[in-house]
Amino acid sequence: MAVRSILKMGNPALTVVSEPVADPSSPGIRALIDDMRETLDSVAGIGLAAPQIGTPLRVVLYALPASRIPAHARTQPVPWTPLINPVITPLTDRTVNLWERCLSLPGLYARVPRHPHIMIRWQSLDGQWNERECRGYHATLLAHECDHLDGVLYPARMPDASALAFASEVCGPRGVYTYSAAEFDGDDAS
Repeated sequence: MAVRSILKMGNPALTVVSEPVADPSSPGIRALIDDMRETLDSVAGIGLAAPQIGTPLRVVLYALPASRIPAHARTQPVPWTPLINPVITPLTDRTVNLWERCLSLPGLYARVPRHPHIMIRWQSLDGQWNERECRGYHATLLAHECDHLDGVLYPARMPDASALAFASEVCGPRGVYTYSAAEFDGDDAS
């Protein structure tokens, strides 16, 4: 396992469409997931796509720890989950604007329109296909990470650049936006 450098916006590797993984159970994919986890742990992150560490493969690693879920939210924690060859299907035409950030754009937050209800389908490390229905912040997190697999950073999704801000202005000294339970669960129509 190794901590890998996280590429920043402007690096051309972040604009490349990633290749599908032919064999999710290969030792190379397991080693990549281990490096992604070590890298996330080093920055207290909860989501990373392989292109962000310079590997153009359709791999995402994420978790939704209880510490990030607001009080009274219905959303349940999710342990570290590798998503191989993920595919997202929106389950609503509606979008909401939640604050999101990215390890490839450090210090910034933006309100980005995302579908608040999705289905994600992916392969696990044993090659089995899985599906999960997600709402609210969970849906936003997965859409954000999967965008990286198509070479898309969140500013490309923003219809209005005034929705981009420094984290210190949006979050204060804590550095992480505090969502309401309704926003987090996908009940807020903002």
